[in-house]
Amino acid sequence: MKLSVEQSAARWYIREMDLSDGDHLRIFVRLGGSGSVQPGYSLGVMKDIPRNPGIKDVVEGITFYMESDNLWFLEDRELIIRFMEQEDDISMDIE
Repeated sequence: MKLSVEQSAARWYIREMDLSDGDHLRIFVRLGGSGSVQPGYSLGVMKDIPRNPGIKDVVEGITFYMESDNLWFLEDRELIIRFMEQEDDISMDIE
């Protein structure tokens, strides 16, 4: 299980969420959404303080992480966060 954040995606989050060096972004499972590996669930992102991180990736001074109790969502796969330049948006892909 792995979390990978592209540098361009980290820059997008820094810009959109007004983040500073040393901030933490938690990727969490939420009820609702579509197109996921777990029907009826999707991923959300929020600025937070880690409690029990299961996976993390530090990019551009920002720590992206998922808490251990949310790792079931990935089913032992890799979560890759990418920046889609044409849409000026983020893609979260589970591979």
